[in-house]
Amino acid sequence: MKPLKPSLAPAATATAEAGRPTRPGSGRRRTLCRGAVGAVAIMAGSMMGLGQAAAEPLSAPSFGGPLRPNPDPMSMDAGVFGRLHITGQITGIGNAQTNGIPGVDPRTTDPLVDIGNAQIQVQTTGAPLTFFVQGGVYSLPSLGSAYTRATDVTDQLYGPVPVAYGKLELSPNFSVQAGLLPTLIGAESTFTFQNMNIARGLLWNQEPAISRGVQVNYSNGPVNASVSVNDGFYSGDYNWVSGLVSYAATPSSTITLVAAGNFAESGKAGAATPLAQNNSSIFNVIYTYVDGPLTLQPYLQYTTVRSNRDIGIDRSAETFGGALLARYAINENFSIAGRAEYIASSGGDCGVAADCAPTNLLYGPKSRAWSLTVTPTYQRGIFFARTELSYTRIDRVTEGYGFGSNFDKRDQVRGMFEAGVLF
Repeated sequence: MKPLKPSLAPAATATAEAGRPTRPGSGRRRTLCRGAVGAVAIMAGSMMGLGQAAAEPLSAPSFGGPLRPNPDPMSMDAGVFGRLHITGQITGIGNAQTNGIPGVDPRTTDPLVDIGNAQIQVQTTGAPLTFFVQGGVYSLPSLGSAYTRATDVTDQLYGPVPVAYGKLELSPNFSVQAGLLPTLIGAESTFTFQNMNIARGLLWNQEPAISRGVQVNYSNGPVNASVSVNDGFYSGDYNWVSGLVSYAATPSSTITLVAAGNFAESGKAGAATPLAQNNSSIFNVIYTYVDGPLTLQPYLQYTTVRSNRDIGIDRSAETFGGALLARYAINENFSIAGRAEYIASSGGDCGVAADCAPTNLLYGPKSRAWSLTVTPTYQRGIFFARTELSYTRIDRVTEGYGFGSNFDKRDQVRGMFEAGVLF
């Protein structure tokens, strides 16, 4: 599960986060976060006034649409290191919801305006050895969980440099990269600007977002494959293996298979490292269809957690879910995206056992939930604005794990707005 979402279930997460002691250095990191916002804003303003050299399309960070990256970012010759590129995002978010879940800051249940992204990417291309560094402040909103402000997210999760890696091209088909890596798992990416919708979905809550590790990539015609040894949910223990294989069956359709899991148990737990999910295995089947203005992406996901009382997991549990992501470009500037998803958990309950803690992966053991989201988007050049309306329903919930200030509600309606510049 991504951090600051129902890793313990909404009620338990809010309670745990509200009572979490301040970590050593957290005040310094908050200062760094505020400084990063100002630095990115100043740099973005400076670059908008510069003449920009044409550059080849950049593969990172990935954009899943409908938002499009700047096709002509700042680029310069870096000699033996190829070309140096600078890109970034400055976006703001508005959020209003019913039955909000109290989180790190209980005031976030009320309507608010926040930083969406104040990020910058520096990378090189066109040489055997390249690097990518992404820094700044970011919000990671997700459905069915407490909203956490960008400065708190950045402080408690991946810090002001969430993604950074070096990449070595061994041949036209093979490459190796190491560092702070985006996950191979799931159909949705970590940051708002990368995705069809502003908020991530319920299935995304079960997946890691960023991991430290090493990854080997292979590409040959319609086949792409990657294998990574990493620390899963940012645990610091390199006990996960993730693998992905995709095959482009036709110019418009691609099938992707993903498998990941830990090969050794870990008792680590924290804001970015939910204990149960960090000791899980995850499997995806993802189909992508693109035909002109239409993109359809249905996918299935299964996760399983093994019991291990030595590290505090008393019962085994599973989730099974499915989702459909879709977007349609009405014209060059307007598009609309949507998401429908369902997820159910099984196992995890203790029955009448007194010396047992239930394993919760959703909204209590054996809970179920679904959501619907629609996101109309307008983009003109590097500027964009989009709104979002979503509905999340818990069909089966354990008492004390629902929505609202008393954790007893089953429905949540959320309205969001995001606007900014992709430079």
